[in-house]
Amino acid sequence: MTEVSDRQPPRRRVPGPARPAHPGNRRQPGPGARPARRPGPPRPGAPRVIRLGSPRPRLRLVGLALTLVLLVFVVRLLQVQAVDASTYVAKAEQNRYVVHTLAAERGGITDRNGVALATTVDAYDITADPTMFTREQLKIGDGPEQAAALLAPILDQDEEDLVRKLRPENEELRYVRLARSQTPQVWNQIKDLRSALAEKAETDSTAVNVLAGVFADPSSKREYPNGELAAGLLGWVDSEGRGGGGVEQQLDELLSGKDGKIRYAQSGGRQVPTAGSTETPAVAGSDVELTIDRDIQWAAQDAITEQVEKSKADRGYVIVQDTRTGEILAMANSPGFDPNDLAEADSSSLGNAALQDAFEPGSTAKVMSMAAVLEENAATPKTHVVVPNRLHRGDRLFKDDVDHPTWYLTLNGVLAKSSNIGTILATGQLGKTQRQANQVLYSYLRKFGLGSYTGLGFPGETKGILAAPGDWSTSQQYTIPFGQGMSLNAMQAASVYSTIANGGVRVEPTLVRGTKGPDGRFAPAKKPEKTRVVSERTAKTLAQMLESVVDDEEGTGAKARIPGYRVAGKTGTANRVDPATGKYRGYTSSFAGFAPADNPRVTVYCAIQNATEGSYFGGQICGPIYKQVMEFALKTLQIPPTGAKAANLPVTFKP
Repeated sequence: MTEVSDRQPPRRRVPGPARPAHPGNRRQPGPGARPARRPGPPRPGAPRVIRLGSPRPRLRLVGLALTLVLLVFVVRLLQVQAVDASTYVAKAEQNRYVVHTLAAERGGITDRNGVALATTVDAYDITADPTMFTREQLKIGDGPEQAAALLAPILDQDEEDLVRKLRPENEELRYVRLARSQTPQVWNQIKDLRSALAEKAETDSTAVNVLAGVFADPSSKREYPNGELAAGLLGWVDSEGRGGGGVEQQLDELLSGKDGKIRYAQSGGRQVPTAGSTETPAVAGSDVELTIDRDIQWAAQDAITEQVEKSKADRGYVIVQDTRTGEILAMANSPGFDPNDLAEADSSSLGNAALQDAFEPGSTAKVMSMAAVLEENAATPKTHVVVPNRLHRGDRLFKDDVDHPTWYLTLNGVLAKSSNIGTILATGQLGKTQRQANQVLYSYLRKFGLGSYTGLGFPGETKGILAAPGDWSTSQQYTIPFGQGMSLNAMQAASVYSTIANGGVRVEPTLVRGTKGPDGRFAPAKKPEKTRVVSERTAKTLAQMLESVVDDEEGTGAKARIPGYRVAGKTGTANRVDPATGKYRGYTSSFAGFAPADNPRVTVYCAIQNATEGSYFGGQICGPIYKQVMEFALKTLQIPPTGAKAANLPVTFKP
């Protein structure tokens, strides 16, 4: 019988979660060992086992992200330092470096004795960098408006104009000129205001220096120390620094020189002294020495201005010329203008009327007709000329300036009494037919310089009007011999008399004696061209005939007499063409001559347009001007009288 035991059987131990064995302690299965069994799904009621995930996927993701970030930085770095390097360098320099123009000093203009007629003084061009007025730079939207409001009263300019300059259409524009040739006082005022704004901006974060982008370029300002004296000759300089008329315009390239440039680093509108700068120096313009004499110019201008005002004339001009060299000693116009203050100048007075006005000369042109008659041996000074009160030629009835009985004149007397009829009769002897006579006379007029430029090369100069003889109308072929029906300028008229005074040789007029460059070397002007017009014998005879105009009691130029000197001259009173209507209205009054008559040194020509009060005859209103200016010139140049007696050629003859 089996014996039953009352002891309980021992409990079985349930193994806990397996702990991973240390790799170093893990036993390796031996040969023939059974493979380890994979753990199956947990049994119900069994404790849940938590296992750590593998970190490798996360590391790969983080590594990929870092790689992408670094790749973006590398690409951007390559773009900045390689692809777009020049663009960023340019932008950096744009904000850091400023380039300003260094204006060249304009050359001076002096008279023949070195007396200053036009000079330059220190000044500043007020400039600005528009990019420094943008919202990005100033952090405000109305920077240009605020700056313009401050600058307008100082520069005496309109605010809107300044705003347009400070906010240009071209947003990349770095340089604009706000005002040219301002005095140092103006720049100091702007500079002090800019400094005050800068100091305020340093202590007050809300304040803005709206003038940080305003600068000044050293420049120069043109000044004319003698005011209106020779203004028509000198001209002026415009707001852009270019010659606007006269010698200033004619020789602008020579006078203006060559501008330079300076490039420097800036910060906040101020130059950084330690950053260095590069500079291309400006080359100063050349000085110009004119042929005129300031004192003679003053005498001529004073005389013509007084007479124009007294006669209530439209205008007048006086030219003084050295008969031997062709140099112009004076060229005066009235009314004139002050080139220092063009805003107050009358536009009709600008320019040089002595070269730009074309007018019919009248009887002063008769000397050319007489030159042709003498040179062609058609008559002599003593040839008898019977002058009736009226002369019918072509389609007109001609007369002299006064009614008279029949005159019995010599050829010399025709010139002395300024007879139109006598001149027509004399020039009619130049050819077998009137057509031939016209051709001969025309050739001499051309030799004397009519219908051609004088050679001065002056801006706006007129060459006058002289039609070819085939185009002369029926009346012109008889009026041209006594100075109507053709036109010239005052310089051409003066040159005619200088040609006779110079023994029949025409010397091209000159206005410039020479120039002095930046190196200080004086370069004389080229010698003028010379052309023989008539023989020396003819010229000497004409000089004697012109003396009769002044010295003889029958002559028309008695008011031009100068005690102690032999004077040769000719009066002129011509019908004047009104520029506004193109019809004859008023008169051109003139006088031309030279002295001493037997050893000529100086020529003086005077003309007055449309005298409306008092006499309008050339001998009456221009003769005294000739005397006044000629006397002054002879004394200034220290030309003594010759002491020789006049030829006293006969004026009339007994029938």
